[in-house]
Amino acid sequence: MKVGMLGAGRIAGWMAQTINRIDKSENIVNYAIGSRDQAKADAFARENGFAKAYGSYEQLVEDPQVDLVYVATPHSHHYDAARLAIKAGKPVIVEKSFTANAREAKALIDLAHERKVFLTEAMWTRYMPLSLKVKELLDAGAIGKPLFLSASLCIPMPHKVKLFQPELAGGALLDVGVYCINFARMYFGGDIAKTVSTCQMHPSGVDIQDTISFNYRDGRVANLWTSGIARSDRRGVICGDGKFITVENINCPESVALWDNYQIVEEYKRPATQLSGYEYEMLACRDALAQGLLESPYMPHSETLAMMQQMDALRAEWGVHFPMD
Repeated sequence: MKVGMLGAGRIAGWMAQTINRIDKSENIVNYAIGSRDQAKADAFARENGFAKAYGSYEQLVEDPQVDLVYVATPHSHHYDAARLAIKAGKPVIVEKSFTANAREAKALIDLAHERKVFLTEAMWTRYMPLSLKVKELLDAGAIGKPLFLSASLCIPMPHKVKLFQPELAGGALLDVGVYCINFARMYFGGDIAKTVSTCQMHPSGVDIQDTISFNYRDGRVANLWTSGIARSDRRGVICGDGKFITVENINCPESVALWDNYQIVEEYKRPATQLSGYEYEMLACRDALAQGLLESPYMPHSETLAMMQQMDALRAEWGVHFPMD
């Protein structure tokens, strides 16, 4: 599978480095990089071993050798880049947050179905072995009846200029808060009766610290908090009426522990063979394409759209608006 990347920023670099480390037998390779700046594309290609470097996104999606397009632009540009690829008939994986809002997300999903083109969100935690282990433990009744969940992801990012810009769909919610919402949805689902939230606004008009509470129809509760200026333990906790589970780093799980009477009784570490964690979504895309699927079973379109709708509702409540809304 020859991967073409749209956007030559930091996250594209991380993905490129990961793909270069994937065993050749998996048949996944870096092939083409597309940037709006030819010099930047050339430098990225040299640094990461790409065969082709294009100075426009249009040139990349028109290359018949590209098997999968990875969109790694800022949130504000995901829609246009993914739409370009879909219209060219190219399978696409789009970095989180999928788009700036639910309207854009629905339009992309509808277009992909209309054109019969594979499309998925690069919500990398959905594809990771430790994330699947948590689901396995819950399904097996390891903690009894799940009742309460908490998730925290707070990372100070003063250097990340786009975080503070509404025109780039900035703010803590779409950048790091999305992982907390994803954590809750992975293990408690989406049957939410009531949402209570608050945020601290940045002078630019985006949210910079958020607290969110989901009250589920069956009585379960999920408390989430996120920040782009503070630092937290990144921990997720799922409590049952018997035991509880902890996840170290909900963004890229490092370990999962099952606790009984405040003692660890089972612990699972990140696989020794794991490269960065980005490899799992690429392997999943390769397998989905081989099966002729239009979406990944790990991150269905329905989940992507539901999460964007939740974040739209939160932003509306807080008064956070993007130009593309």
